Amino acid sequence: MSDNLIITIGRECGSGGRMIGMKLAERLGIKAYDKELLLLAARESGLSKEILEHHDEKPTNSFLYSLVTDNFSSGYAAAGYFDMPLNQKAFLAQFDTIKKLADQESCVMIGRCADYALADYPNVVRVFVSGNTEDRLKLTKEAFEVSDGKVKDFMCKTDKKRASYYNYYTNQKWGSAASYDLCINSSAVGYDGAVDTILNFIECKKRYMSTKK
Repeated sequence: MSDNLIITIGRECGSGGRMIGMKLAERLGIKAYDKELLLLAARESGLSKEILEHHDEKPTNSFLYSLVTDNFSSGYAAAGYFDMPLNQKAFLAQFDTIKKLADQESCVMIGRCADYALADYPNVVRVFVSGNTEDRLKLTKEAFEVSDGKVKDFMCKTDKKRASYYNYYTNQKWGSAASYDLCINSSAVGYDGAVDTILNFIECKKRYMSTKK
């Protein structure tokens, strides 16, 4: 376990969470990982990139949560790993990659339950980005090139998938303030304002933690 600074970004579809994460990483001079986590996990685990993409942030209704976390805590060599469904293997591969990255460097991680994977790491800032519906619909339409008639359904389904995935694997509630250190409405402060807010929070946390040593 390292003292690297890690910012994890959970986000509603269309909230600009990914954009905010990228801007934040640029301001801090560190890397941001989103889909890149899949490529790294594929290399580390031996699973194909296609398998990881297929199961990326998608809900599951198979296996038991307790078995997942037991295998996660004891690694790929754990009994029963080779008999796991592919969705569970994909999940474990990403978690293992997330922890290795956190040990190696300071970075921003977007989605994929990174906040939960790094729950024991001391210098993690867990952020959730939301937005007003109108603004989110506009960005979703532009980012995903979805038609007016389908954009709302697309946005709602994307959020439902992310919530189901997060809730299942973490045993916490996606989007709930209790699951994060900082929740931001990007419609209230803008994308650059959200970056400023996160940076200010990081400095406040550093000062506060230094008083507890």
